[in-house]
Amino acid sequence: MRTLPLLSLALLLGACTVGPNYAGPPKTLSDAAGTTGFKRVSPTTSAAAPGVADWWTQLGDATLTDLETRALAANPNIAVAQARLRQARASLRLNRANQAPSANASATYLHARVPGIDLGGSGSATDTGASAVDFYNLGFDASWEVDLFGGKRRQVEASRAQAQAAEANVADAQVSLTADVAQAYVNLRDAQRRIALARQSAAMQQRMLTLVRQRFDRGAASALDVERLGGQVETTNGQIVPVQAEVDGYLNALAVLTGQEPGSLDTVLATPAPVPLPPAEVAVGDPAALLQRRPDIRAAERQLAQRTAQVGIADAARFPRLNILGLIGLGGRQLSDISPDKLVAIAAPMLQWNFLDFGRNRARIDQAKGQRDEAEAQYRGAVLAGLRDAEDSLSRFGHRRETVASLMRSKASADRAAALMQQRFQAGTATLIDTLDAERQRVAADENLSSGLAALTGDFVSLQKALGLGWSAVPPQS
Repeated sequence: MRTLPLLSLALLLGACTVGPNYAGPPKTLSDAAGTTGFKRVSPTTSAAAPGVADWWTQLGDATLTDLETRALAANPNIAVAQARLRQARASLRLNRANQAPSANASATYLHARVPGIDLGGSGSATDTGASAVDFYNLGFDASWEVDLFGGKRRQVEASRAQAQAAEANVADAQVSLTADVAQAYVNLRDAQRRIALARQSAAMQQRMLTLVRQRFDRGAASALDVERLGGQVETTNGQIVPVQAEVDGYLNALAVLTGQEPGSLDTVLATPAPVPLPPAEVAVGDPAALLQRRPDIRAAERQLAQRTAQVGIADAARFPRLNILGLIGLGGRQLSDISPDKLVAIAAPMLQWNFLDFGRNRARIDQAKGQRDEAEAQYRGAVLAGLRDAEDSLSRFGHRRETVASLMRSKASADRAAALMQQRFQAGTATLIDTLDAERQRVAADENLSSGLAALTGDFVSLQKALGLGWSAVPPQS
């Protein structure tokens, strides 16, 4: 009963928690200025809140959707991030468990034989004058460090923030992965389209070369015309080779991103397909929602919360520590001694205080505060970088649409010019050089439009990454 007042005092002191309380992330420049939207929003974007996951389905490409699903399920980088998340959650459970008492049970049997000493009891003497004794014991011991100044509670707080940062890092890995898969897929389809255009151009030029050779045999064309057109055919064929190497590279990249060996997707993606195009209007939300949505910003904010809690951990180390030890034992020199009437109980509270540390704890507190200030600066930097990334992506996406519109008009004009020149050539009112020049311009316009459309979709992918989309929310840890 004497320990009851001490336990009551310990529980009362256990309500104290030293160190700063985390009050949320610092105000950003956009918060202070009252910004309500992005300044680069164009007629093709809206301030509506975008969805979080599966943005790639807006491109309407079933093959891309299948690749994204495979990548999220099998990519090694996602597996690494998820393994770190499990470690962080296990650390949180461990620190929570450390707040509770620890208990151990033991059963002991001891047989001692000591020469020249009469131990008495049930032991028997030997011819050499030694005696032996048996000892039996059943014991239960427990220990509990009372969290007087909240050091353990701060440790749980820091572990919880670390686990939440790990959740955000998983989402950030998913954002990067889905964007990389989509960009590689768009590049693949663009390269396949350029190969198809080059082959069409080479086939047309080969037919023209055959026609020119026939005219040369009849004396209606010069050898110079034959050589020029033959060189153009070889140049066009030569342009296919490096683009084919690009195709192989994108195929290997997609295989690795989906967690497979290079070459595994060659058959699946061998058939060319059009470059998927973004929707007519894209929802981008507002900067305030962006700060809550981007996983890298959320991870930086959770790391700031963790560093703030660690200041409290360092501060609690300056104060005394109270450990309560308890022991219950049954035993004696015979098995019959293990009975309730032979119960031995011990309670031992122990107070420790390292009050003379020559400034070590103060140095640890200053170190923790410096780490907290570093985390706050990193959070501000992540916010500014995220806002800039979003603004730049919006600007590129908006201007790219204008570029694509111009390229479409240029292609239409080149198609009409090539058709008119071909008619004049067949009527004998235009030279072969003029006809080839018009055809080159048509092919170039077609290639420029194809590349422009691929760049537009690529800018759409970059915009989704800048907005922090493409991740699946991790279920909260209770």
